[in-house]
Amino acid sequence: MDYIGAMSAPARSEVVSRKAQSVVTEALSDTRVVTINGARQSGTSTLARIVASTREPVRSLTLDDPVTLNAARDDPVGFIEHDGLLVIDEVQRAPGLFLPIKADVDTDVRPGRFLLTGSAQVLALKSLPDALTGRMETIELWPFSQGEIAEAADRFIDAAFAAGPQLTRESTMRRRDYLERATIGGFPEAVRRTDRRRAAFFESYLDTLIKRDVQEISAIERTPQLRKLLQLLAIRSANLLVPATVAGDLGLNRTTVTRYLALFESVFLIKTLPAWSGGGAHRAIGTPKLAFVDTGLLCHLLGQGQARLADPGGAAGPVLENFVLMELARQLTWNDERATLWHYRTKDKVEVDAVIEAADGRIVGIEVKAGATLNKQDFAGLRHLRDRLGDRFVAGFALYTGQHSLAFGDRLRALPIDALWRVVP
Repeated sequence: MDYIGAMSAPARSEVVSRKAQSVVTEALSDTRVVTINGARQSGTSTLARIVASTREPVRSLTLDDPVTLNAARDDPVGFIEHDGLLVIDEVQRAPGLFLPIKADVDTDVRPGRFLLTGSAQVLALKSLPDALTGRMETIELWPFSQGEIAEAADRFIDAAFAAGPQLTRESTMRRRDYLERATIGGFPEAVRRTDRRRAAFFESYLDTLIKRDVQEISAIERTPQLRKLLQLLAIRSANLLVPATVAGDLGLNRTTVTRYLALFESVFLIKTLPAWSGGGAHRAIGTPKLAFVDTGLLCHLLGQGQARLADPGGAAGPVLENFVLMELARQLTWNDERATLWHYRTKDKVEVDAVIEAADGRIVGIEVKAGATLNKQDFAGLRHLRDRLGDRFVAGFALYTGQHSLAFGDRLRALPIDALWRVVP
């Protein structure tokens, strides 16, 4: 759970329940070490406290406290001595704890021994020894999903595979409502603030992330370059990510840019979607697509609020695509259907914004349209995918800012964007 205040629209109750809470609780029932990994200010510490409050005995420590951090570094073996559950917040600050944790859980194999949180991708840390393979489960926690904010189902992926083209949704939301949600984003602190105060939060967030978190992972002195790179990436959101092109625009070498991109992904600023090929002879490209973890932060970097996004020259298209991609990524951490998120683009520039592939090979395709009207051409990529896949293709959905569910041919359907969090399996 996390606390939010009033949103400009829609108004929300004060407490938001996190979908990941049941996932963490379940993992602790059969796994010795569970790590909640997510962006700074996304609620990892709060979620850990909520889960810990249901267990006894429990001991909670945070490495944000300098004295506690010194103790963890000076005497890691003594630091982790405990009965019951030990919660360690911001564990990435003391990688030296992992080997003692390994020794401890190898001696005492009971599940639910450690609950760790991190605001960087713990497993990506170079200083992390390969200590906990087979002993630790990592659960990603994102900023609030729209379903968490709206107290709604958040089960689109399950529903899409279960109902296929029979999935329907009638909505009251309009384009401006989606743009407002995109500019607010999902960080708990951002959701509860006014527009002006939200901008102050985003600015402080970026400053802390670049000057503190990124440098904790990798010593980088040229922080102004990181800010310029972020702004350049914001312009490329929901597009293919080619490091060589970005490097050329910044006047940096490709190796440096690739390193910076990995750092941004490690602190949950950006996410890259791999390209889907499906095997066989085809003309698909292998370049990943870029998305920002939070569209509120993305809009801040773009300098575009709701009104500017809606202008003819605004970035409504890529921002709404980014918005949808990250809602899907969030849902994959708790939906029942085990699936992977990809994008698809051929060398002939036929593309599908999102391809969701279930573990058994079934496919759901997603196109995102910022307009409130659609035509046959908007389904060209989905038709291509359907014809290529045959029976593996469950359905193709064009998510748009209109209000009605409409059929556009065999297994093709238009749905309002809020189907993402409103439909149920």
